[in-house]
Amino acid sequence: MSYVQELRALVGSRPIIVPGSAVLMFDRQHRLLLQHRRDNKQWGLIGGSMEIGESLEETARREALEETGLEIDVLQWFGLFSGKELVYEYPNRDVVANVVAVYTTRQFRGELKANKDEASAVCFFHLKELPMNLSPPDKPIIDKYLRSLE
Repeated sequence: MSYVQELRALVGSRPIIVPGSAVLMFDRQHRLLLQHRRDNKQWGLIGGSMEIGESLEETARREALEETGLEIDVLQWFGLFSGKELVYEYPNRDVVANVVAVYTTRQFRGELKANKDEASAVCFFHLKELPMNLSPPDKPIIDKYLRSLE
């Protein structure tokens, strides 16, 4: 059982602050890797919540491996995200205030495969052809990245 699951057992759906990491993973064609999440049926970044004793970078690497089967070689810092845009209520009514350390990478290895417990698919998208149904807490992160390219 994860730290957040243990915490949820104690506090129910009440709002909690959840630190975590996300990774903007790009292939050689500069396409962004997204996962089609099972919980909200939307496309989201690779990432998740931190476990006790884990660094934010370790969280990013673990989540990438768990969610995609890919092992990250090099992470580059992108930014820290928090605030009203990252408060989210999941379909099960759990409310989180996300604090997300975001990294980028183009250097990873392994065989791409979705973690069927968390995602129905993982897919690379051209930045000009991103899906419309992006997961709300990931949208501000993706938008900031797109603005950084202008």
